[in-house]
Amino acid sequence: MMPNIQINFMAIGIAVVANFFLGYLWYTPLFGKLWAKELGLNLDQKPPASEFIRGLIIMVVGNFLMAWVFAHNIAVWNPATWGLPVGEMTSSSMAVPAAFFTYLGFYLPGDLSRMAWENKSLKLFAINTSYHFLSLLVASLIISNM
Repeated sequence: MMPNIQINFMAIGIAVVANFFLGYLWYTPLFGKLWAKELGLNLDQKPPASEFIRGLIIMVVGNFLMAWVFAHNIAVWNPATWGLPVGEMTSSSMAVPAAFFTYLGFYLPGDLSRMAWENKSLKLFAINTSYHFLSLLVASLIISNM
């Protein structure tokens, strides 16, 4: 049986925008000062506009790739994709484990390695790794429920 993978690009777009705002909130008002301190950044010194725009573009591209690949991952593990009965699983009950296990297997190991090999602090690890999990959870909930 061939899977019937259907990707909702509107959901991907909404996930990208939602994660853009989550990143802004996370790394600006919520943890921006602590994050900058842990990286040794000087908040009084603003980066050139070209550097800021470049960073925003790279972030949006990264958010798109994460949401697009994650949408495929979620679809492949959905029984409906394979023409099987879904049972009692709701979209949200599939979204949370998808986010958790993707984080556990693909994000957390990299975050731990960066902390260990790049001599990053536990505070910086906590800020970044919790953002990674939340961004996956946000994308997963949006993609699964649209």
